[in-house]
Amino acid sequence: MTQRMNIAKWAPEAYQHMSALEGFLAKSTLPATIRELVKLRVSQLNGCAFCVDMHSHDLRAMGETDERLFSVVTWREAPFFTEEERAALALAEEATRLGPEGVSDDVWELASKRFDEERRPTMPHELNRRSFVSGAIAVAGAAARTRRPAKASGTVRRQQTDLADQTAPRQER
Repeated sequence: MTQRMNIAKWAPEAYQHMSALEGFLAKSTLPATIRELVKLRVSQLNGCAFCVDMHSHDLRAMGETDERLFSVVTWREAPFFTEEERAALALAEEATRLGPEGVSDDVWELASKRFDEERRPTMPHELNRRSFVSGAIAVAGAAARTRRPAKASGTVRRQQTDLADQTAPRQER
């Protein structure tokens, strides 16, 4: 896939609103770990290698263990997640794989039990933002960009970046 456009330049007002939504979500009472787990799981479901890499590294920087990172894809069977995290991941999966019936009553009831009235409205905004970002990256042609090349030591480093950088024409750093 080749670079098609720079979203921040193509639709700057939309990009500014999405950035403002991210700022709102970061200030919400929804725990950062849950927000990042949701971002990682939605990115896995959408097949966005760039986003999976980014959110895995972000979670690792937050202190997440390898066990939990490697198990997000199998969260239902893995014993490493709290009931609140499981509710968020279930809601994320159903909202991402939205079928004609929408989110099931069972998943919504589970989320309602785990998230209070202040946190509950934040989840749809997080999920909608994830869908927008994944779709925008795919359309813009930035999904082909994944990690930076491995260093001689075998480690891979990821520079902090935002959607504008992700969709900008690739340049060597």
